[in-house]
Amino acid sequence: MLSYRHAYHAGNSADVLKHFVIERILDYLVKKPKPCLYVDTHAGAGRYALGAAIANKTAEYQSGIAQLLRADSPPEVMQQYLQVVKACTAQTGEWVYPGSPWVAAHCLRANDRLALCELHPQDAPLLIENFKRDRRVKVYCEDGFTKSLALLPPAQRRGLTVIDPSYEIKTDYDNVVEHIKALHKRFATGVYALWYPVVEAARITRLESRFKQAGFQNTQLFELQTYASDKPGMYASGMIVVNAPWTLKADVTLALPWLTQVLGQDSHATYRAVTLCGES
Repeated sequence: MLSYRHAYHAGNSADVLKHFVIERILDYLVKKPKPCLYVDTHAGAGRYALGAAIANKTAEYQSGIAQLLRADSPPEVMQQYLQVVKACTAQTGEWVYPGSPWVAAHCLRANDRLALCELHPQDAPLLIENFKRDRRVKVYCEDGFTKSLALLPPAQRRGLTVIDPSYEIKTDYDNVVEHIKALHKRFATGVYALWYPVVEAARITRLESRFKQAGFQNTQLFELQTYASDKPGMYASGMIVVNAPWTLKADVTLALPWLTQVLGQDSHATYRAVTLCGES
C-alpha cells in the first residue's frame, strides 16, 4: 500500500522519540573509527517543511517538536538531537523537520554510507532531490524489506538498519519480527531499530512476545505515551532496538521523564524502558 505519506505526521511525538533514539545509536557508532552503513527501509522524503499545507492539515508537529523547542532546560542527553533539528532548519532557511535519513546523514561521517529505500511515487523523487549532492547516499526506489536483505551484510561489517513501515497493513506487526530475524541471520552483529505505533495495546503485547521468543541478545524497548489509551488514534509509540549499544538504555531513560512532561497531553502520559532480551 502506498497511500501513507509521512509529511502529514512529521515532527510529532513519535518522530521525536524515533529520531532521538536513532541519534543516540549513531552517536555511539561513530565513536569508533571503522565506517558503518545506515539502512532505512521506509525513508520517506528525508525532510519536511512544517510550513507546508500537507504538514498543517494535521499540524501534529505542534504537539511534538514545537513543544520541545519551546521547553526549558532539556536534559543534556537531548542536546545533540535538538541541534540536529535546528541544523536542518538552518540549512534550508525555512522551518523544516528532518526525517530519519537527514538525521543519519547529519550524524554520520565522510567514510560512512547510507542506503535509503522509498517506494512512494511522490516521496521517492523528493528523497532523491534532497540527497543528490551527498555522495555517501544511495537511494533505492524499491521495496525496503526486500532491498535491506540484499544490502546485508555490509562490507563495513558495522551498521544500523531502521525499520519503520506505516503499519497500514496490520500483518506488518508480525512481519517486522520475521524480517529482523532474517536480517539478523545475515548480519548478527548489526543494530536493528524498529519503530511501532500504539493504537491497540494487544498488538504491542504480541509484538513484545514475538521478540522475546526470537531470542535476540540485548534488545531494548522504549515507549512514550502522550494521552489516555481510551481516546482514538495513536496514543503512544515506541522503538525496539536489537543489539542496542550499551549506552542506549541509560541515555533514553534520562530523557524519557522530560519528554513525558513536555509532550504529555493529559494525566495518563507515561513511558516505558524495558529490556526484552538480556545481554549474552
